[in-house]
Amino acid sequence: MRALLSIIVLLLMGSAAFADPPKLAVFDFELVDTSLPGEFYGSKPEEARLERISEQLRKELTDSGRFQVLDIAPVRDAARHANLQACGGCDLKLAGQLGADLEITGVVQKVSDLIINLNIYLRDVKTGNMITAASADMRGNTDESWSRTMSYLIRNRLLAPNYGKPQ
Repeated sequence: MRALLSIIVLLLMGSAAFADPPKLAVFDFELVDTSLPGEFYGSKPEEARLERISEQLRKELTDSGRFQVLDIAPVRDAARHANLQACGGCDLKLAGQLGADLEITGVVQKVSDLIINLNIYLRDVKTGNMITAASADMRGNTDESWSRTMSYLIRNRLLAPNYGKPQ
């Protein structure tokens, strides 16, 4: 009897190991630019950086094998015309349209060229609950600083073994 129970437990554990990773919608990052140059001239260099860090996040999460990152193309325009951080859950609806289990939104807050903050929010699409939030400050407004900050958050927050789990 014990042998049979052991086999059943092993089979169940084995099937869990082969389960598909959760489907994840990673929306393009948004910018809140309250810097003086941003107020006067707009945020042209940052717009390209937003695209790069969004793609960097998608690629690194896909490469990790822990998520099935979905293509957001069918809802990208709707997402870009909404403020995903303050739209009353429209991000969850858009992620749901894609069939996502989880969704990530992000915002870069630029106070000046020397004070910039990158924030990532991971939520459960069905419940709307926040699973984890990750944030890092960067000093310097360069392609390299944005990329390194994103890499740090991915490596040390989103993909860290125990991050966001109760202790």
